[in-house]
Amino acid sequence: MKYLITGLLDYSRIGIDKTMAPINCNLLLDELKQDLDVTIKATEAVIVYDNLPIINGYPLEIRQLFQNLITNAIKFRERHKKPVINISATGNEKFWRFAVTDNGIGIEAKFAKKIFRLFKRLHTRDVYDGNGIGLAHCKKIIESHGGEIFVKSKPGAGSTFYFTIPIKVKSV
Repeated sequence: MKYLITGLLDYSRIGIDKTMAPINCNLLLDELKQDLDVTIKATEAVIVYDNLPIINGYPLEIRQLFQNLITNAIKFRERHKKPVINISATGNEKFWRFAVTDNGIGIEAKFAKKIFRLFKRLHTRDVYDGNGIGLAHCKKIIESHGGEIFVKSKPGAGSTFYFTIPIKVKSV
């Protein structure tokens, strides 16, 4: 119950700190890898990224976004597989489009939108721990930046979470 309450409080706080700053996504991911070092080593996870952009955004929220997507990619895998996570970005004059691709268990198409709702879990806690809050956080973070998030996936073949961040995020 404590984790649910904490998760809800965190969710309600998303978007409160409206201080924009430049965010070097490569440096952010370097720091996250250090913070997740124990989990990465325990699962032998491989996280690949290079030449990611510097974006304008809310630093703590963008960090939480990447952390949630990476930890989910590590968590939702077949136990015999080493997690491989590839993070990339492409841009145009309007927005950056990020892709976080994993080799995990995948998601059926009928659940592709449902997973972004609060407390929506596809598995019981005895199979995969968690509260069903992480992807709802991701959605709210991206929407607070004026972007979109969605997933393309195939059960047994992994998932790619896409999200966009406008080049010029309007401060609220």
